[in-house]
Amino acid sequence: MEAEWKGWEGGDGAPYDVAEPSHHMTAPADEAIPPAPVPGATACLPLLPAGRRGAAPGTAALSSCGDESTNFKMSGGPRISFNAIDSALSSLKNCQSYINSGMDVATQVALDLVESFNDEEDVNNMEKVMLEYATMDRELNHYIKAYEETINQVKREKPENLPDLENLAQEKFLEMESKNCDSDFQRNEKYMYFKDQLKEMKKQYHANDTIEQIDEDIAVTRSQMNFICPITQMTMKRPVRNKVCGHSYEEDAILEMIQTQKQKKKKVRCPKMGCSHVDVKGSDLVPDEALKRVIDSQNKQSWSTMDT
Repeated sequence: MEAEWKGWEGGDGAPYDVAEPSHHMTAPADEAIPPAPVPGATACLPLLPAGRRGAAPGTAALSSCGDESTNFKMSGGPRISFNAIDSALSSLKNCQSYINSGMDVATQVALDLVESFNDEEDVNNMEKVMLEYATMDRELNHYIKAYEETINQVKREKPENLPDLENLAQEKFLEMESKNCDSDFQRNEKYMYFKDQLKEMKKQYHANDTIEQIDEDIAVTRSQMNFICPITQMTMKRPVRNKVCGHSYEEDAILEMIQTQKQKKKKVRCPKMGCSHVDVKGSDLVPDEALKRVIDSQNKQSWSTMDT
């Protein structure tokens, strides 16, 4: 059967090799990440061969299999291989890495804008870009899930004749899309990290500005307190933030503490004085990019003052 799955045609009539979907479903090798989309655009989303949205990518490959359902028996007939479809599915999953890379870049750009005191509208535009990426990620996840469930259903039920796989995948995809809501984005770790770091970045910079207008000495003292790791009692170089309680620590120090307590089969209490969180986990830690930028900026100012 695999020998007969030679290819299918795209929207412009050009043939694509189903066995090598990376030719048309992933970004070019010389393009490390996709360009950040303009809010409202969907160009970064892998489109269907026919160039239309709303149907799972790769369904053309499913359709080519379904068209020959009279020739292949699922029960008592020749064994059907789904290698080509599995390959297309793997290629779709690769697309997720490009979306994640785009979200990382958008996060860094937004933090740069805040650090450079750019117009608030520019920062808000980056949040719209992140929403576009999060939307694409959700849609791609639905594509993949519909794809997997369709194949698993066929393998599980083993019908006498191979059904119309394209329609089955389409139905599953549309059912998932019909349940979309804004709360879905709260499950997107990249988007939530963006929101968290943007908030922290604004708080660090805007709070310092307000304090400096009142008393410069107080501002310096408070900033230095925020820079000190509660474990090492030294200025942090690579701070990580606990998503549960919001406190930051030096990365190596907190990871070493977690590992040590794990060997003793004990939980780690947050080392920040007064914190009630008693179970710090490595999975709860994320790079505190906002705090690191403020610390680096403060260090540069200190070095500059010493040089003069």
